[in-house]
Amino acid sequence: MKALIQRVSHASVTVNGECTGAIDQGILVLLGVEKTDDRAKADKLLKKVLGYRIFSDEEGKMNLNLQQVNGGLLVVSQFTLVADTDKGLRPSFSSGASPALGEELYDYFVEQASTIHNPVASGRFGADMKVSLLNDGPVTFMLEVS
Repeated sequence: MKALIQRVSHASVTVNGECTGAIDQGILVLLGVEKTDDRAKADKLLKKVLGYRIFSDEEGKMNLNLQQVNGGLLVVSQFTLVADTDKGLRPSFSSGASPALGEELYDYFVEQASTIHNPVASGRFGADMKVSLLNDGPVTFMLEVS
């Protein structure tokens, strides 16, 4: 399971012109699910996302996590994160989860996040989404769990 996280001043996601989720200061998570992923990996990744220290303290050092700054969490599914790009000029998605497993684990990740943290917003699994954000820094990290 992979999460590309971006520290944002604000972010939103729309589907067919309708805003399905928006946050102010916080983290935008682009979430990729692989076929070997399960709920235990989702839990581990969520703990890492919420605890990752990417916000500045009073001295300007990245020492604070999302919960310490009371930031928002916007989770958007992005199956292209799990693409194999080693060969050729076309990505392979052979390691990606099936749509059923991808949706199950994406929904689980969002549900678990909502029980631990507030506010949490999300996109719509499998939809053609438009994501808008103001990356703060820019600060972007790829987090993976195995």
